[in-house]
Amino acid sequence: MGLLISQFVAATMKPSIDIQSVHKSFGSKVAVRDLTLSVPPGELFAFLGPNGAGKTTTIKMICGLLHPQRGTIDVCGHRMGINGLAGKAKLAYVPDQPFLYDKLTGREFLSFVGEMYRIASDVQHRVINELTEQLDMGDFLNNLTETYSHGMKQKVVLSAALLHDPEVLIIDEPMVGLDPRTVRVVKDLFRARVREGRTVFMSTHTLGVAEAVADRIGIINQGEVIALGTMDDLRSQAASEHSLEDIFLQLTHPEAETDRGGLSEAG
Repeated sequence: MGLLISQFVAATMKPSIDIQSVHKSFGSKVAVRDLTLSVPPGELFAFLGPNGAGKTTTIKMICGLLHPQRGTIDVCGHRMGINGLAGKAKLAYVPDQPFLYDKLTGREFLSFVGEMYRIASDVQHRVINELTEQLDMGDFLNNLTETYSHGMKQKVVLSAALLHDPEVLIIDEPMVGLDPRTVRVVKDLFRARVREGRTVFMSTHTLGVAEAVADRIGIINQGEVIALGTMDDLRSQAASEHSLEDIFLQLTHPEAETDRGGLSEAG
């Protein structure tokens, strides 16, 4: 009964991300073709696709870093490109290549982000301490970020994204460079956020992570969404009982699956 109620509530609320007939080209290259996609509050959505499929272009349009040639994108009810600042205030974006200021410590960087969002000092202090403990950053947070590994940078950038408690977290390749313990912690953080009614929009090539944590999965190829739904939905669409990796390869590279005899014979 509780699940049915939560599904009803999600269905009657405005989508956190609402993309309608969005098209984006770069010269003669079509990056995203008439894309329609809706992600409700309280959902962890995994956005998958081969290199060059249109994932990053889609993400940058959601964040307002790029503008579509046609179609609309709403974030928490705010039209990007018209009321984009209000939409951006509701989201946080973590790119696949984390950027930090080399001559700041991690703690100084987090404080800088907190000031930009006008977060009260006591709240900043509390949240930074919580994230420091959760992500095990105590050993390096007071060092200059120029000394950090990729995984350390990823932890700090993720913490900065969570500081203002965004309604929508958009994250590209969240697990790259993280040790197994931190991967588990980040998964738990994501699931905790969606339980609180937040939305996580995750792009990744780590299909095992997507299969393990996502409520729904969208697969984009050549600028178009070719599959969308839960794992059961994707298995039905691909006529396969196999893993997400097998389904992904079948849908995005069907000729490869034909060459190896098809999924049904893969064993």
